[in-house]
Amino acid sequence: MKKEIIIILVGILTISSCKNEVKISKDISENELNLRVSRFDREFAESTPKELPDLKQKYSFLFPEQYPDSVWYSKQQDSLQMELYKEVMAVFSDLESETQELELLFKHIQYYFPKYQVPWVITLISDVDYQNRVILTDSILLIGLDNYLGEDHRFYGGIDRYVAAGLDKNNLISDVTSAFSNKLISYPKDRVFLAQMIYYGKELYLKDMLIPLVSDAIKIGYSEEDLLWAEANEEQIWRYFIENELLYSTDYKLSPRFLDPAPFSKFGLELDNESPGKIGRYMGWQIVRSFMENNELSLSQLIALPADDIFKRSKYKPRK
Repeated sequence: MKKEIIIILVGILTISSCKNEVKISKDISENELNLRVSRFDREFAESTPKELPDLKQKYSFLFPEQYPDSVWYSKQQDSLQMELYKEVMAVFSDLESETQELELLFKHIQYYFPKYQVPWVITLISDVDYQNRVILTDSILLIGLDNYLGEDHRFYGGIDRYVAAGLDKNNLISDVTSAFSNKLISYPKDRVFLAQMIYYGKELYLKDMLIPLVSDAIKIGYSEEDLLWAEANEEQIWRYFIENELLYSTDYKLSPRFLDPAPFSKFGLELDNESPGKIGRYMGWQIVRSFMENNELSLSQLIALPADDIFKRSKYKPRK
């Protein structure tokens, strides 16, 4: 089925669903949160050599001791660094909206995980290290703003288009949530396809709960068109997985075919080029959603539960 037809079929449902506004409970929205956000990117770019010692003391973890001050002086004067900073400031002249999104995210996290300590948020320029655009430790959250300038930015010209599509400021809060989720959810030790699907399903369900105002498309890294395709073809995808006995397979090739970021999923059928990548993650998401609809568990309990238990108790049935 062509994407254009799918959009016509599903469009009416999509329009009506947009009318249902997500509401944040008072227990979450009124929770007091002291979020510290520092713009290292600006402080470093605009500091003088005289101010560098104070900057090194404040952000000692960003200045490896083996490098002399001359390295940092040179970096401040480097033409590429100056151009990166200029472009970052064009997109992120301030962080007001991003700070609000981060505050709401961490309010949700503290609501569901009360012992969690909110990290110090630091923005920086990472030389377009898009594979490490968000780094979360126990006490610090580093965000490389030069990885969120928009998918068509000239700095991303040599990057695969399906990767560059995620390099937009709209994806920043989803990436931070992924970083948090990855610290909680252990990747399965075995190679069973179902376990891997549900691992990603848990991550995406956490996004449902922690960033409820964000669209499903952004949560999984799809375009709206890709999401419509996945929704319209869910039954056919599930039938393919069942008929080919993939759920309990340990074939290592299944991950690049259906789980890893890619321009499309690889069924070996004519529909491949129409499909979005990561379709196995989408299916795992639907299984976990079905499980949580049919079982009363906390997020912590969900995270700890084995994939096979989740699947068997999910009562999952693909939408038709």
